[in-house]
Amino acid sequence: MNKIYMIFALLIFLQCRGQASIEKESSESKKNMQDSIIKVHVTNCAEKFNYRLQMREWQNCLDKGLKKDSTIAYLWQQKAMPYFKARKYEVGMEYLDKAVLYDERSWLSYRAFIKCIFAKTYKEAIIDFERCIKTEGNTYVMDHTYQFHIALCYLQLNEFKKAEVIFKKDIEEQEQEWGEAHYLDLFYYGISKYEQSKWEEAIIAFDKSLKQYNQFSDVKYYKALCMGHLSKIQEFKSLMQESKADRGMGYTINEDNSVYETYPYQVRW
Repeated sequence: MNKIYMIFALLIFLQCRGQASIEKESSESKKNMQDSIIKVHVTNCAEKFNYRLQMREWQNCLDKGLKKDSTIAYLWQQKAMPYFKARKYEVGMEYLDKAVLYDERSWLSYRAFIKCIFAKTYKEAIIDFERCIKTEGNTYVMDHTYQFHIALCYLQLNEFKKAEVIFKKDIEEQEQEWGEAHYLDLFYYGISKYEQSKWEEAIIAFDKSLKQYNQFSDVKYYKALCMGHLSKIQEFKSLMQESKADRGMGYTINEDNSVYETYPYQVRW
């Protein structure tokens, strides 16, 4: 009886192993086929055009690829991307939702970022980022952590205390890992305090940001406002002059996507 059981178990094991091997080969074959479609319709077609000037040609290339395989998430993301840069957020989001549907792990954090910085649908962005944290932890998108973006969303929703708490924790984690936090994180941490009339505390955060980026015009602007609230009129005037001069030389928020979108609290002189 034991021998029969062992033979039966061995047959099941071999069957499962064979099935796993078939599934692996099928998955690799599908990936190779999709990579080939991407090469033909993105690398050798869409990328031959400038989507700012030739949007129709760009989209036509991608549509031909999607006719071959509508489950390729990257093609949907590439359809979406130019529309966000053209500030056609609802059009782009329909395509980006498809990218997330077919490959959530690759594109959910990107969609969350787009909602935060481009579309400015902050509550939806927070939901996406929290989903990302559950599966990946507090990792990075566009050079900043998921928690940074969540705090930025709360800042834009006027939930300043929530933003302050999250910025503080995220900055402490960066300092433990890297020795210092990013100057943009410190700027927005200062803003979360500024919005709560914590003038002296905001100045401390702003000074830490300026220590890394000493011509950061936006930081100087809000630090000047804090000085004004503290009745330090000479410091207020001096910093405002510096802020305007630095902004005139282009020293402002220099994130890659700031060429397309004005970032929260970015000053336009």
